[in-house]
Amino acid sequence: MFTNNNSCPKNNNLASPSPSVATSVEPSNVKRRLYQVWKGNNKFLCGGRLVFGQDASSLFLTSFLIGGPAITFCIRMLLSLKEEDPHFSNPILIGGMTLTILDFIFLFMTSGRDPGIIPRNAHPPESDEPLDISTPSIEWVNNRAPNLKLPRVKDVVVNGYTVKVKFCDTCLLYRPPRASHCSICNNCVQKFDHHCPWVGQCIGLRNYPFFILFISSSTLLCIYVFAFSWVNLLRQNGRLWVNMSHDILSVTLIVYCFIAIWFVGGLTVFHLYLISTNQTTYENFRYRYDKKENPFTKGILANFKELSCAKVPSKLVNFREWVTIEDDVQDESYTSGLERGFISSKHKFDMEMGTVYGKDGKQVPSILKDLDYNGIDDHLKKKVGDKESTYDIFVPVDQLKSKTRGVNAHEEKQ
Repeated sequence: MFTNNNSCPKNNNLASPSPSVATSVEPSNVKRRLYQVWKGNNKFLCGGRLVFGQDASSLFLTSFLIGGPAITFCIRMLLSLKEEDPHFSNPILIGGMTLTILDFIFLFMTSGRDPGIIPRNAHPPESDEPLDISTPSIEWVNNRAPNLKLPRVKDVVVNGYTVKVKFCDTCLLYRPPRASHCSICNNCVQKFDHHCPWVGQCIGLRNYPFFILFISSSTLLCIYVFAFSWVNLLRQNGRLWVNMSHDILSVTLIVYCFIAIWFVGGLTVFHLYLISTNQTTYENFRYRYDKKENPFTKGILANFKELSCAKVPSKLVNFREWVTIEDDVQDESYTSGLERGFISSKHKFDMEMGTVYGKDGKQVPSILKDLDYNGIDDHLKKKVGDKESTYDIFVPVDQLKSKTRGVNAHEEKQ
């Protein structure tokens, strides 16, 4: 795909080659899957069918914290089948295995699912409203389109209430109500709740129901293991303290689940409160509805019905679709025309790749990246009398040779 820069003809002169000398390579269009060139920080599996967050590796820790005690409890009950009544041990073993399997299913449905990523715009939206706040993004839009003015915040009406929506500098769009940009995954997400480090994914419109099922099943699993570990101790003959000293495994499970219940149980209760009031974690932490009416609430029963009975919306981004990418031989990275639009007064900088570009969109040689251009104007000019002469830093080779021959001829005449 990429062209080897070593295949181009070398020039020993310390000057940039002229168009007649340099070998120009026309950029070609290369087709890639969208997930292969996606600008967010997501990780993909199965050809873009599974979408994970940047910190998806935390799933291994979460799986260990859930599966470790749960599987240990099931093994404990399995080994006790020969010693205890099978009519007691079998149902408990089946119940523990069922809750464990369901917990893992809900975990991976939460983590490996598109949370509601909003597709990015290739160009900023048009607006005729006056510009109120000056930001780097709006300055860039004005550079590209001088007549275009984009306000930072817009007012939209939701259920008779005025809601403010903000312009996203990264995705070049006005976020829908309740959407927010996740700084970890670098995506705008519909009905953004929070970014959960335990599942390594944003929690949004499309995976929030599975997240509720995950934390609820985790709470039930902790209570289940905690309760029946106590039952195993109480069913043994002898004094309780003696039995606890002989059954260290059950005691360990009791202590572990007691601590875990406070975490996952408290989280479950908190989200049940958010569901009843139709809030997100992001909205609740910002105290958006303390002093004003919540335009999204429909009552407790209707709020729960909206979450449990509503169909999961279709995803807005098809990560498996084919897209055409410009194969720019000047920069060995996927650099779209949109990224080349972020122009400053002297040069532009690709924030993701750390590549510096000149005004013509070509890559600046690495030897010149660290130079300070603040004291250098775009065109160095020097006035001699009434005439103005221009000094170029880079001179084409053919022009340099012609000047050299002229100087040599002048010296021979003298």
